[in-house]
Amino acid sequence: MAIPALDHSTTRYSLPHAYWMAQAAGLAVLDPAGIEEKAHAWGFGEVRHFESTHQMPFPIEDTQAYTMASDRMIVTGFRGTEVLKIYDWLTDVNTPPVPGPAKKGFVHYGFRQALLSVYPQIRDTVQELRTDGQSVWFTGHSLGGALAMLAGASWYFEEPHQLPDGVYTFGQPRTCERLLADAHNAAFRNRCYRFVNNNDIVPQLPPEPIFTHVDALRYFDADGKLHEAMPLIAGLKDRSKGFRQDMFAPETDAIRDHHLPHYLAALERNLTRTG
Repeated sequence: MAIPALDHSTTRYSLPHAYWMAQAAGLAVLDPAGIEEKAHAWGFGEVRHFESTHQMPFPIEDTQAYTMASDRMIVTGFRGTEVLKIYDWLTDVNTPPVPGPAKKGFVHYGFRQALLSVYPQIRDTVQELRTDGQSVWFTGHSLGGALAMLAGASWYFEEPHQLPDGVYTFGQPRTCERLLADAHNAAFRNRCYRFVNNNDIVPQLPPEPIFTHVDALRYFDADGKLHEAMPLIAGLKDRSKGFRQDMFAPETDAIRDHHLPHYLAALERNLTRTG
C-alpha cells in the first residue's frame, strides 16, 4: 500500500495524517530553505520561520519552529533536540515547575521558557495566515513535542481561545502536572495524540510524580505494532522484549527508539498492515 498524499482537507485523526504530522515534525530540523522546499512540494504556499536564542544558562541553546499554510490547512512544527541533551535537562531535579498557560496548573520551567520565546510570534502569524478558516495543527518530536502540546494548550486556554484541530507529538517528555493535564484532556479529547515508540527514554522523563502525561497515547510495541492503549503489565513485558531484541545494537534500545526515523518507519509499517 502506497502512503496516501497529505490531505489538506482533513480535520480528524487518521493514521495517514499521523504519518504526515511526523514528517512535518521532522521538517523543523532543516534550514529555512529546506523547510520551504518541502512545504511547497506538499502544497503549502506560505512558510514562516521562528527562532529565539535564550539569553540565560540553558541546556537547549535555542527554540526553532516554523509555520506553513495552504488554503485549507496551517501546520506549525517545533524542532526537537538530541536525546542526550534533553536527558541531562529533564533529569535535573532542581528545575522548578512554573504556572502553565492561563495559569492552569504547572509545567516544566524549561518548556515554558522555550515556548514563550516564540509563541507570541507564532500565534500572531497563524492568525494572520488563517484567512479562510483553515484547520490548525501543531506537531513536534522530543522537545518539539512538549512545545507543540503547550502551544496547542496556549491556543485554547489563552488567546485566541480556540481549539486547534489537532496536536500530534512523537517521543514527547512529561510536560505538565496533573491539574493542567486534566484540563487539557477534557478540552482536547479526540484532538491530541501522543505517540511513544516502545522503550523511548524521553517519554519516561522528567520523573513522576510531579510531572505527568496528557492523553491520548498511541504506543508502538517491540514489533512495531500500533496500540491505542497499553496496560501496565503488558507494557512492562513489551518493554522487556524490546530490550532483549536490541541487546547488541550500537545504541541502547531506549535511545534508539527515540529517533524520529524509527517513528516514521513504524507508522509506515502500520499503514502497510492496514492496506
